[in-house]
Amino acid sequence: MSLLAPRSHLLNDLNVEAYRRSVTEGVERVAASLTGATSPFTGVTPAALAPVVDAVDLDRPLGDTAAALDELTDVYLRDAVYFHHPRYLAHLNCPVVIPAVLGEAVLSAVNSSLDTWDQSAGGTLIERRLIDWTAGRIGLGEGADGVFTSGGSQSNLQAMLLAREEAKAAHPTQLRVFTSDVSHFSVRKSATLLGLGPDAVVTIPTDRERRMRIEVLAAELRRCEAEGLVPMAVVGTAGTTDFGSIDPLPEIAELCARHNTWMHVDAAYGCGLLVSPTRRALLNGIEHADSVTVDYHKSFFQPVSSSALLVRDGATLRHATYHADYLNPRRAAEERIPNQVDKSLQTTRRFDALKLWMTLRVMGADGVGQLFDEVCDLAGEGWKLLVADPRFDVVVEPSLSTLVFRYLPGQPTDPAQIDRANLYARKALFASGDAVVAGTKVDGRHYLKFTLLNPETKASDIAAVLDLIAGHAEQYLGESLVHAS
Repeated sequence: MSLLAPRSHLLNDLNVEAYRRSVTEGVERVAASLTGATSPFTGVTPAALAPVVDAVDLDRPLGDTAAALDELTDVYLRDAVYFHHPRYLAHLNCPVVIPAVLGEAVLSAVNSSLDTWDQSAGGTLIERRLIDWTAGRIGLGEGADGVFTSGGSQSNLQAMLLAREEAKAAHPTQLRVFTSDVSHFSVRKSATLLGLGPDAVVTIPTDRERRMRIEVLAAELRRCEAEGLVPMAVVGTAGTTDFGSIDPLPEIAELCARHNTWMHVDAAYGCGLLVSPTRRALLNGIEHADSVTVDYHKSFFQPVSSSALLVRDGATLRHATYHADYLNPRRAAEERIPNQVDKSLQTTRRFDALKLWMTLRVMGADGVGQLFDEVCDLAGEGWKLLVADPRFDVVVEPSLSTLVFRYLPGQPTDPAQIDRANLYARKALFASGDAVVAGTKVDGRHYLKFTLLNPETKASDIAAVLDLIAGHAEQYLGESLVHAS
């Protein structure tokens, strides 16, 4: 085996033919993997796959793209979890649209860094245009601004940073953040990272639809001020991770205005409603937010990562601004040079905005919205199946595309045993590779979860997976009875 000179692997004008060949070979392998995936997962275990990966000697290169791709099939492609498969029903992972994948290929090859104008040029303007477009869809007004981020957790962290800096408090321990008991864990994590203390986050209970109870929020805000504390922010969720529930945003906005409190909306999941032809009204009230998190890599069918933080008042982004003479000196701002690092928690940053740009330019916002509508409609069909099936208990009718349910045996059974049966069913299903579902806890009990983000999934897929779940749970309970006797 002879290795090519290292320079022959550089992507430049001298090696474009090698670039074409290598990328084409990679595309062909991925295409073969997609068409060959008869299930979302092979069921491989860490114990089985780890030795294969560990056996690779990273200090001995193969020197050949085809050989490296053969090896990649063994260590990754064959056993990858494929979100495009109609029976992947687990987490908030979506199949991706082809224009976005094309954008990913372009941005990786050109490798722009979106921190400064002199590293990105048109990339900066494209990102800014998409921020303006998204802010317009939300209705934040002409003073709005924002920046692309790595994901919803980073967007929420930056939003809480801005809220903290805008709040008037003598000491951080006086600050309080209000959010529902089913909001994303990154809210509490952000408070910890920002040094607000363990008592800073006040969780508000939810109603039967898993929406924040507005009367409790109002009482907690009053109590906060009566105790001499400062209500720093209220975080409303537009699409909770477990239930897809949407908090009462207009009422939250009214309370935030009354108490002079920052309103943040975590729409990481529900942002697809911004382009929905039929469901946009579910986001009414989001236009009053001071900041909004959106994850295009969830309900806009974009590859990871593609997220953004939007703010009503672009001036608040100054709280993330630091100047370095070698990168973004103060004079650059005075000269109106558009350096995105002035708005971001990150420095070096990928041109992730290009994926959304290509998606909108090829298929349009309505096309994306139609896809999201399809999975929301599918969730409605799944809800009807679950309600009509005595084997299952379903928690709440879906607002978006999530269903939370659990298997219930036909005869009286200890609740802890039912928990174990549902846990077993999920693990057994994953091990079989036939389907992938998620799990969570509801009121202390173990439940299963379908997160439907694939328009190719059919109601018949849902019905088939429900039968598989019931079969695994029944097998567990039957074996438990045998062992008990």
